[in-house]
Amino acid sequence: MPSDDFHIHKLDPSLHNADLAPLPPGKRKWGWFEIFNVWSNDIQSLFGYTLAATLFISYGLSGWAVLAAIVLAGFIVMGLVQLTGKPSVKYGIPFPVMARASMGVRGANFPAVVRGIVAIFWYGVQTYFASTALALLINSLLGTTATDASFLGMTAVGWLSYVIVCVFQVALFIRGIDWITRFLNWAGPLVYLVMIALMLIIWYQAGPSLLGELGTLFRGTGEYAAGPVAAFAAVVGTMVAYFAAVVINYGDFARFVRDEKQMTVGNFLGLPISLAIFSLIALVITAGTVVVFGETLTNPTDIVARVDNLTLTIVAALTFFAATVGINLVANFIPPAYDIANLAPARISARTGGFITAAIAFFIGALWVAFISQVGIAAFVDTLGAVLAPLYGIIVADYYLVRRQQLNVQDLFSAEPGSTYYFDGGWNRKAMIAFAVASVFSVASVWVPVLSDLSGYAWLFGALLGAVLHYLLMRKEVVTIAPVALETQG
Repeated sequence: MPSDDFHIHKLDPSLHNADLAPLPPGKRKWGWFEIFNVWSNDIQSLFGYTLAATLFISYGLSGWAVLAAIVLAGFIVMGLVQLTGKPSVKYGIPFPVMARASMGVRGANFPAVVRGIVAIFWYGVQTYFASTALALLINSLLGTTATDASFLGMTAVGWLSYVIVCVFQVALFIRGIDWITRFLNWAGPLVYLVMIALMLIIWYQAGPSLLGELGTLFRGTGEYAAGPVAAFAAVVGTMVAYFAAVVINYGDFARFVRDEKQMTVGNFLGLPISLAIFSLIALVITAGTVVVFGETLTNPTDIVARVDNLTLTIVAALTFFAATVGINLVANFIPPAYDIANLAPARISARTGGFITAAIAFFIGALWVAFISQVGIAAFVDTLGAVLAPLYGIIVADYYLVRRQQLNVQDLFSAEPGSTYYFDGGWNRKAMIAFAVASVFSVASVWVPVLSDLSGYAWLFGALLGAVLHYLLMRKEVVTIAPVALETQG
């Protein structure tokens, strides 16, 4: 009897394994709810909340202006992931395989490595943030309080929590995508309930004074040197950059979706809608912390730790831990596992790639408190986004403008000279030139003082420049490739 596995002719083992192969329609189980929860968990992670709360107080804009900028960013990100998700829904291929069309079957290792490095970096940071929730839970159950840091900015309980989170994430990854999906599906909605409960408690404790503090936040200070328009654009750009790592490799989980309509509905509910609701809750809570605690707190675990309610503390710690771990696995663990496997498919499986990811990320997360966090959250997010932006532009421009939405799937797994994506020894040098030029500009816009006014736009400019340069260099090679039917094995 025929199996559901796709059969690819002229298979090169150096480009193929079971994790990278096209996923047949019969094995795609995700609908709009799973996609919604991917975004909900990303937004509701501890880092996501801290970023949103920080944006409300960092640019001197009114609360409504910041909220509008965040929602606009949600719509922009939705449009971006629709573009990267569509080919993976159509062909069932992950990001490293998709990148072969624009970068070459060997050259695709480059964007995979770059994306993998950024994802591993994020994975380590998000692991640390998840560990703070677990540390809060342990301290609450034992009735202890955090003491002065003993090593690299973390207490003994902090280090214990960090190690537990690292082991837990690897164990969940080993269980497979179905277990991760179930984990996301209960964590996402539960975090919303906890956030609403936290908001109501803060509101109750703050009393009428909360309205005055909210009024101050909604008026804004107007203290951004470049003016309100530039501040608004900077908030939009930073929020887009926050999702940059997910945007570029969105195909890694869009390939699990049953059809494009399900993906679109999930993206709409999970991005602009979920962002608006969650950001509004974050705004109210942030204002309330000033009234109740006398200072602005932007980390939910710090807020929950000060609320004298053991039940809420335990529930909140568990749900924030779950949400952060969930999105960490989907956005920052699975992608580099695929990316590393893509380097040597015959010898490295996605599981092995996951182990390598976890080992490297352990040290990155451990260094977050002591060193990396000192550069500032906005600069950190903008820099990582700036590195990835040109790759996004190149891949999207190649698929929609050069390939006209048609891929030769057989040749994505072929390294024979003369095959569609072989280019020069398996590398598309024109795409590499486009990336080099665009990435230098986008990263410079974050760190070079004369370009500092453009830092909030780093991702958008980098992606646009990468797309334009790639298309100009490849315009003489624009072709329409007849789609190759995928056959089932007999």
